[in-house]
Amino acid sequence: MSRSSAHNFIHLDNLPRTNRICVRVLLRLVRMMYDTVLARSFSKHEQKRLGYWALIACLFIVLSFFTIFKPYLGPLQVLHLRLSMGEDEKLHLYNDTTSSWLIAKEETIDSTLIVNDKRSSQEEAEIMSRALIVNDTDRTHEEAESSEITSKDDFMVNNTNISLPEATDADAVTKNNKMEPLCTIMGRSDFCEIKGDIRIDGSSYTVFIVSSETDILAAENTSWRVRPYARKGDQAAMGAVREWTLKLVAGGSDIPQCTRNHSVPGILFSAGGYAGNHFHAFTDIIVPLFSTARPYNGEVQFLITNGWSAWITKFKTILKALSRYELINIDNRKDIHCFGSMTAGLKRPSYKELGIDPSKSPYSIKDFRKFLRSSYSLRKTRAITIRDGTKKRPRLLIISRKTSRAFTNVGEIVNMAESLGFRVVVAEPGMDVSGFSKIINSCDVVMGVHGAGLTNIVFLPEKAVLIQVIPFGGAEWLSRTFFEEPAKDMNIRYLDYKIKVEESTLIQQYPADHAVLRDPSVIGKQGWLAFQSIYLQKQNVTIDVNRFRPTLVKALELLHQ
Repeated sequence: MSRSSAHNFIHLDNLPRTNRICVRVLLRLVRMMYDTVLARSFSKHEQKRLGYWALIACLFIVLSFFTIFKPYLGPLQVLHLRLSMGEDEKLHLYNDTTSSWLIAKEETIDSTLIVNDKRSSQEEAEIMSRALIVNDTDRTHEEAESSEITSKDDFMVNNTNISLPEATDADAVTKNNKMEPLCTIMGRSDFCEIKGDIRIDGSSYTVFIVSSETDILAAENTSWRVRPYARKGDQAAMGAVREWTLKLVAGGSDIPQCTRNHSVPGILFSAGGYAGNHFHAFTDIIVPLFSTARPYNGEVQFLITNGWSAWITKFKTILKALSRYELINIDNRKDIHCFGSMTAGLKRPSYKELGIDPSKSPYSIKDFRKFLRSSYSLRKTRAITIRDGTKKRPRLLIISRKTSRAFTNVGEIVNMAESLGFRVVVAEPGMDVSGFSKIINSCDVVMGVHGAGLTNIVFLPEKAVLIQVIPFGGAEWLSRTFFEEPAKDMNIRYLDYKIKVEESTLIQQYPADHAVLRDPSVIGKQGWLAFQSIYLQKQNVTIDVNRFRPTLVKALELLHQ
């Protein structure tokens, strides 16, 4: 081996100047050692046997020197170097520009020597196994039970329910407690909490997390995909939510440069999915957004994807109450927004609809309702308590609908209710959430057919009464899950009224012996779309006021308590 061979095997052009000078000095020492120790102390035959091993030992010393003194020498570009034994059994040291992963993960591991890490492949695998887990291939029984109720795609089809994992300690692990996203996999939502140099590119729907090469090498995953909408498991909903990529990248000129820096944390969420439905807007977005953003006390920047102006306008009061900063519609933006920390996705605080589990959140549904009263300046905190001899009458709100599940005899219901002593208000919710919140907050009893309009019970005062009219056809499970259980958690007294087939306008559309009227379970077994198209979209309600009267009387009794 010639004296210049060692230099020819090493390409130093990509090293920083300081590192390059140090390498050359140490190589000269190697040559001197070779000349003085090998050439003068051993025969030519012995030199040939020991030459290769001496060079390997010296190179190992050089690389160890840079590893130990990395903080004092600048970026350790040698981490991108690897040694490979070719067919000619000579050592070649070259710069690896094709991959930032350790060679131990390649199929050629048998013929590769890792020169920048002393760990064995078994130790490396153990470290990698503790990296962030973001897949959802594991399923749990608890979510399977939940999806029977909440996933419309799986309506009454038990063998196709999607089960999703609970959050566990293994689902939330970071490397070095630094740059790798802390992602939590929950049954109903995924979200990632990130700290570091974060750059958001709305044109490519990518969140870049600038990290060191060491952290990237130590991470099992360098990219994650998140749909920032809290109804995971409902394929129809999630299919209408834009997917974002979170990506670990090393610093360099090829990554997006910041055009706007934010001094407060960011939250990325979607107004896709079922956001156009008033109920889903609250249970899938507003309640999770409250749970995620409230700890920041307004010092947080919202980034909305799938945003549309009508939705933003509708809920502007809530958005402004949770953030002091103007909402950013991030999709397709050319500017790069940079943060020191952010959350991608929303924390859904409960498996229940319109619910917050205090064990999973620092807040409760009571806190949420108090927040709404403050945001919309609602005055009434408790429903009226009727005393004997009082002249003050309770207010009853009848929530009307113009399309399906509408009352066809509102006048009769009003007359009967007034005869019992109610002051009656008839109103239909619309895009003016603020105006309707004041109407419903002023009432003591609210009644309506099962539908999104009943979501406005979140504005009712404490101890108010909800009367849910359940349409014909087997909607009991929907009614219970969407409104009965949430109402009880909100400290709202609950009553329901199940209409008979004679009170449904379906009797005018189908013969008496048709399965729609005779056996609704037959339609239910055909799936959600069949059920919805008939019992929720084609049906109106004609209340039998004499049959309904005892329900209103019961509401009055509750107000006496």
